[in-house]
Formats: sequence, C-alpha cells, structure tokens
Amino acid sequence: MTDPAVLRPVSPDEWPSFAQAMFDVFGEEPDASFAERPPATAELDRTLGLWDGDRVAATSGVYSRTLTVPGAVVPCAGVTWVTVSPTHRRRGVLTAIMRRQLTELHEQQREPLAALWASEGGIYGRFGYAPATLRGNLTGRTQRSAFRPGVDLGTGTVTPVDVEAYRAAAPRVHEALRRWVPGALERDERWWQRLLRDPADRRDGATARRHLLHTEADGTVTGYAAYRVRARETTDGEPDGTVLVDEVRGRGTPAYAALWRYLLDLDLVRTVEYPHASADEPLRHLLADARALLPRPVDGLWLRLVDVDRALSARRYPAPIDLVVEVRDEFCPWNEGRWRVAGHPAGGYCGRTDLDPDLVVDAGALAAVYLGGVSLGTLHAAGRVTELSPGAVTLAATAFSWPVTPWCPDPF
Repeated sequence: MTDPAVLRPVSPDEWPSFAQAMFDVFGEEPDASFAERPPATAELDRTLGLWDGDRVAATSGVYSRTLTVPGAVVPCAGVTWVTVSPTHRRRGVLTAIMRRQLTELHEQQREPLAALWASEGGIYGRFGYAPATLRGNLTGRTQRSAFRPGVDLGTGTVTPVDVEAYRAAAPRVHEALRRWVPGALERDERWWQRLLRDPADRRDGATARRHLLHTEADGTVTGYAAYRVRARETTDGEPDGTVLVDEVRGRGTPAYAALWRYLLDLDLVRTVEYPHASADEPLRHLLADARALLPRPVDGLWLRLVDVDRALSARRYPAPIDLVVEVRDEFCPWNEGRWRVAGHPAGGYCGRTDLDPDLVVDAGALAAVYLGGVSLGTLHAAGRVTELSPGAVTLAATAFSWPVTPWCPDPF
C-alpha cells in the first residue's frame, strides 16, 4: 500500500511534468498554455503528486468551490485531475490519494462536502462518493418542437452577441439563478474565463461557440444561451444540421422559452442535442409533443459527505424531521456512529447521540440523497437503507427531498 505521506503538492516548476502525466492517462493532448503553466483555476497547494524518480506517477487536485444545496450555499471541495499511471496501478495509490484528501478536509474543517465528475462509474463508490445529479442528455428532431398553445414568449428580444457582451451580462443571470438549484456551482471570473475558452481543436467539427442574450424592453438582460452548429446534409442533399446546446438560462418562462424558440428554429438544423440538460429540463414541458425530446440520463456530479454533522446541518428540509440515523462509513471512520438529524424549512441540526437508531445508511447512500435528487425510499428498496422504526423511511425520504431537481452543468 502507498503511504499517503509520500504524496505531496506540485510546485510551479514541476507543473509541466505533472500536467503531462495527467493527460497521458486521460489519453488527451493538453493545450499548450495548460501544459506550460497552471491555469488560473489551479490551486497548487491543494494538489497531490506521486513521484517515481523524476517521473510523475499519480496526480490529483482540489478546487475550492461553492455548491448550492437544498436551501443553502456551502463550501465544497471540487476533486479533480485524479490519475494513476498504469505502472503504479493496484498498489493502493488511488486509495492513498482519496484518504489523504478526505482526512485533510476533515482535520482542517474546511469544506463539509467533496464532489467530482467520474471518468468511470465503478471507481469512486468505494470511497463513499455517489451520483447526486443527473445529466439529461436530451436529443430530438426540431421539426417536432412546436410549443404548447399559450406558451408565453413575452415581449423581450433574443439577440446574437459577441463573447464580450455575453461575458458582461450572463454572470448576473447565472448568479441569480444558481442559488435556487441544488448542485449548481458558483462561477467567479476564473471559471467564466475557463468556460468561455473555445479552442478550435476541441470543436469536433462544429462551429465556434455562439452566444445569445434575452433582453427586456427596459434593457434588462433576463436570459442567455450558448450553442454550436454542426452542419451536414443527407445523402440526397437535404440539410440535416445539429444544434449543440451548451446552456440555456432564463429568469422566468418568457425569457427561457424565447431563447429555446430561437435555437429550435435555426435554419438548416434538424436535430437538437443538449448533453448537460437538467434531468427534469423545463423545455420538455413546453412542447406540444411529449416525445419530441427524449432524455438519456447519465450520472453527473458525484458527492461525498466529508463530515456528516456539518453537511446535514448545512442544508434545509422541506418537511420536519427528527430521527436517529446510524451511519456506516469505514473509509472516513469519524463519520461512523449514531447521529440525531433534526430539521425543517428554516434550518437543520445534526449531532451525535446514544439513542437507538431509526435508520441505518452507508456513506454513499447518504451522499446520493443529500441534494434531494435520489429518493431514500428507492435506496431502501435497493437494500442500501435499513429501516428500524416503522415509517422512518417515509418520513426521511420526504424530508430529504427538494422541490427543485438537482442539476450541475459545470464539469470540472
């Protein structure tokens, strides 16, 4: 087993070797700027690397993020850049990285939550992570995208804009909306800069990213969208293009619907694809044809409760709850034991107790239900939750739910 103590942060001079080792494992070619120096979002003091002589054999990093959870906004450790060279597999390196990260977060009392985007679905469950949001993966034919009668498109205007105008207006809309959606992340200047990068070699045959703003008659920007178009023709010369949607946000139905009407009515386009849509994207409920857009949900943001008490105290509960939950967490033993969880729409509490448990859950199950997107009742049916007090599952499933579907459109 690898000793976590041999892992250490990377220095600025070591960054090129660190970055190359990371991209070698991912099978990608890094941008020249990324390969030469750390990006603005990097926090080198929160990286971990394993060196074998002069060679980097494993990498990882943490971003200091802010995550919306049910009824609150909390600090979250965004785990990233996790790789282990094939030469060092099955030596406990990944386990050592995960243990070091989570132990330091706990000891320093920094973020109560950790999150990541998993390159493979079978890797992180054994460390207490679980999918907490879904990507909708919407796709459909634009010819079938007529709206229901009476959909309000408002009196605002949808306008194509350059990236500078988009960058000046979109963040205010995003900030106003993201605080209401569990799973949403803040975007400061560094993250907007990263989001708006558009290298030509990453477009996969599509156009450069295009940008839209929705503006009210008084000049207020109430929505934005970003997309690309991939042109093609059928074998008989008919247009058969695809609009590839990155993001659509609107402060109200009229702005949201008007932006979508623009995208779905683009000339020479016959298909729409929206990979990072919400699993319960409102667009589907605007359409007259319920089958016009079909979802193929896959896991999005994976979550891990670093400290059960701080995490459960941070969120809100739409229905009253006062139960004792016994948590099983071998990887983070400080979470093991019985916790009294009490909460309501205005606040939450979690503290240790000696009372008999009403429920028994493992760390991954608790992470899955934390944002309100997975029903605790579903996990009970799957054997992931044990009910010791009759009715406890129903009570807890109701309290851990949330009226807004969790969604994270920001891979990192």
